[in-house]
Amino acid sequence: MPISPYLTSLRERVGNDLLLLPAVSAVIRNDVGEVLLARSHGNDEWALIGGGLEPGEEPASAILREIREELGVEARVLRIVGAYGGESMFITYPNGDRCAYVTTAYACRLVSEAFTIEEDELREVAWFTPEDLSQLETQPYVARILADAGMAI
Repeated sequence: MPISPYLTSLRERVGNDLLLLPAVSAVIRNDVGEVLLARSHGNDEWALIGGGLEPGEEPASAILREIREELGVEARVLRIVGAYGGESMFITYPNGDRCAYVTTAYACRLVSEAFTIEEDELREVAWFTPEDLSQLETQPYVARILADAGMAI
């Protein structure tokens, strides 16, 4: 789901102005130590699977929902990697909407690696080795979270 009804109602009132929003991110690794990254439509940078919280939603439940929505597969939360904010979490979307996210990152495992991406939201997902990561163009926050998860870029 690209934009929630809650966020739509906020945008109707504030337009493209900056919103501070809670979010979640998933560091998903497989049995050989690769990490799963995704690219969304309109952005060439690789990012972690994740998204915004809905009102009243627990962060751990939100990351499981986001994984289910974006990859069509169940997952389990292993641990919290950390909480992140600041300049690297500012995003301006193609439509001009500006957001400053504060994200809780979780280490997660997929129940099955046979997933199907949500093509309305993601255009590509791929597994990367730690060595591959230094060659990728990633969103600014990714290196910080992966380093805290034990995968330095």
